[in-house]
Formats: sequence, C-alpha cells, structure tokens
Amino acid sequence: MAKGGAKRVIWSRLPGGMVMASLQLREADRTTRVHARPGMPAHPAPVLFRRASETLGSDTRSLARIAPEEASLGRIGALEVRLATSGVDLDHAQSLRYQVFYQEMTAQPDTQTLRTCRDADAFDVICDHLLVLDHDCDGAGKVVGTYRLLRQEIAALHRGFYSQGEYDIAPVLAAHPDMRFLELGRSCVLAPYRNKRTVELLWHGIWAYVLRHRIDVMFGCASLPGADPDRLALPLSFLHHHAPAPEEWRARAWEHLHVPMERLPCEGIDTRAALASLPPLIKGYLRIGAGFGDGAVVDHQFGTTDVLVVLPVSRITARYIAHFGADAGRHG
Repeated sequence: MAKGGAKRVIWSRLPGGMVMASLQLREADRTTRVHARPGMPAHPAPVLFRRASETLGSDTRSLARIAPEEASLGRIGALEVRLATSGVDLDHAQSLRYQVFYQEMTAQPDTQTLRTCRDADAFDVICDHLLVLDHDCDGAGKVVGTYRLLRQEIAALHRGFYSQGEYDIAPVLAAHPDMRFLELGRSCVLAPYRNKRTVELLWHGIWAYVLRHRIDVMFGCASLPGADPDRLALPLSFLHHHAPAPEEWRARAWEHLHVPMERLPCEGIDTRAALASLPPLIKGYLRIGAGFGDGAVVDHQFGTTDVLVVLPVSRITARYIAHFGADAGRHG
C-alpha cells in the first residue's frame, strides 16, 4: 500500500480525455515474453482453477477451430479486428511482433529468433491472438496490430501465466476463486497505424472478448522503456504513490527480481511531468481504471522495466463501457 493515509490513490480515473484519442502505442506491452529467469523454475507455480470441478470441456479449441463467424469482433472502415483462426494468422502476428520488438525497438534476439525473424514462444499455441487487419492492403488483409490473450482455464492446463515468471500472482488468484482471469500481452502496432482507429479497434476487440468469455479480471505486465530504474524514478514513483492496486489485487514481484518503485517521495513528484513520462499504453490503462502491483522487474533482454497491471472489469470506468457499448456493439 502507499505510505501515508493522506496520499490520494488514483484507481478509477485520471484527468484527460478519452484514452483512445491519446493512445498512440509508441511502445508495446510485452506481457507474455517468455524466457528463463535466474533462480526461477522452468514451469511457474500451478494456476488455481476457478472451481475445483471446472474443466475446459467444449471450449478447448485450436486456432483452426475458431469459426470465421466467431472470429470477427468489429470493424472501422477497412480495418477489422478479429481472432486468429489459423497458423498463417499466427505467423503474421509473430512477424509483426518481430518487426516492432526486435527491428524497431531494442530487444536482443536469440539464435532461433534471428533465424526465423519471428517473435515466438511456447505460449503462442495455447493463446488466442487478437489481430487488426487492413483490408485496403490486400484481399486477405494485412496484420497491423496484435494482442495475445490467455484465459485462466487454458493457463491452468498448460504452463500457467507468463506473469508468474515475474510476479507472485498466486495469492491474488486464491483470494478470488470464483473470478475468471485474463492475461493480456504481446501488444504491438505497426508504426504507420499507431493512431486512434487502430488502438480503438484493439480495445474494442478485447472488450468483446471479455464479454464473450465472461472475464472478471484483466492483468499483465506493461513495459517502461529502459533497464535503469533510477532513470525511471519519476514514472515508477508516480505509479507507486498514486496508482497502486488495492491490497487484495496487488501482486508482488518475486524477491530476487523485485525493484522498488518508490524512488522519489510523494511530495517530490510533479504529477503533470510524471504523466507525460509514462508510455501511452500505461496511461491508457490508468484512465480505464487499472492499478499496479508491488515492485518492478528489469528485463535486460528487451531493455525494459516491467510493471504489473491489474484491472478488475468492475472497476472499468463507466464512460469507457458506454463508449464501446455494454454489449460491445459500437463497432460490431
């Protein structure tokens, strides 16, 4: 918890207009990057089921079994948001991620990544992949944006959540056994498409997916550019003092990875400057109603500092639900 009872916690909203008008996605959310952490087991701790008797049943589907009529989630002009339905779709998403993370940004590829020119890992085959396609580019549509989605019941049957490699999320899951969790990650948008329409479609797709699967909580790691926490003292301290998740939702980074976020005293923070220093995606999460976990984690491979975002659906601000529609019908 933030120290001092007089400190104001910004949990539900921040000043400013609609998140979609300001989000430019100049950075990407690398929630689901997977690589071994020193001292961590190869497989994270088991993920709790919502109920002891729950199984996947008929909801276990490969990419190829997602029917086209189920895949499409919305459209704005030539841009469509839909779920990946084939290995070809997944390959396009991995190619886009490679372009953004490794060619545009500072991620350091391993031999396999360099050889294939794809950002890929073991989680890809069990996740759903949200795609934004530009149908003006070719008949099939060019993939220009993507998000990776991992539901709790799927994670429980496989490797768990990626975030478990950085944060101890088990207490949060255990405290909410009747809630459905969804991990968001691997978000990126091709540079020419980092605009209101593309980002709005991605969020519209996520909202439609949340409603379809009756998701109660979204979470995942978001990245600040740079691997030196001292140079990120202002944004990290702002998130620590003004936007911590409530205690019941505040997962803590593993001790051997934990980087304190309180690097400046609360009274020493210029709020306007701090907000300006945050990546657009993190500002978007804040405006929607998200809070943040305890501690940051430095990712040296990607040259970033990760923070854990936690967003119970019940805390999404009303104006955003109204914007996309309670039934996700705005761009349907």
